[in-house]
Amino acid sequence: MSSIPSPDLSDRTPVHRHHVDGFGEVRLVPVDPDADLDLLYAWVTEERAKFWGMNGYTREEVHETYTFLDGLTTHHAFLAVLGGRPAALFQTYEPEADPLGECYDVRPGDHGVHLLIGPAHGGQPVANFSSGLIIALIDYILTDPGRRRIVVEPDARNERAIERLRRVGFVLGPEIDKPEKRARLAFLERADAEAAVKAVSHR
Repeated sequence: MSSIPSPDLSDRTPVHRHHVDGFGEVRLVPVDPDADLDLLYAWVTEERAKFWGMNGYTREEVHETYTFLDGLTTHHAFLAVLGGRPAALFQTYEPEADPLGECYDVRPGDHGVHLLIGPAHGGQPVANFSSGLIIALIDYILTDPGRRRIVVEPDARNERAIERLRRVGFVLGPEIDKPEKRARLAFLERADAEAAVKAVSHR
């Protein structure tokens, strides 16, 4: 995995920092569609990222997608940075402004997320790599008191991701049909999210 290019993130101002005990500090920085294109293209087109739904995209299509997202006020993309290196791609969105909003009954305060875990640093497994990143990202979502419930919709075939979410505390909902996939809804109420963060973190 060392051949995957890593953008220089040293001068990019984080929107959030969070320390997970035994894991380290995770910083969230906004995606720059131009500067991050090599990394984004490498990550989203890997076979391991097949459930992300962009395996067949060209570099130009990846760039167009994230440039479009960058211009929206309802959808945002971030890189989660651990030890100075990108560790995950994190996207947030308002369900009522997304096609997902047509697939379930959106509640006030719902906040949708997508998460693509990057390759382990140095290609070596890192203890609690996925769960540590998820906790840091949940903590960011909680910074807005208006966000009352986190909504995710992984591919229904992605058993590893679904189990990962369940371990954090997400409650599994029904499967839904979207144009690009059959997805499994899962929800994390704010109180449960706060408890999950408190159990393993300090600010």
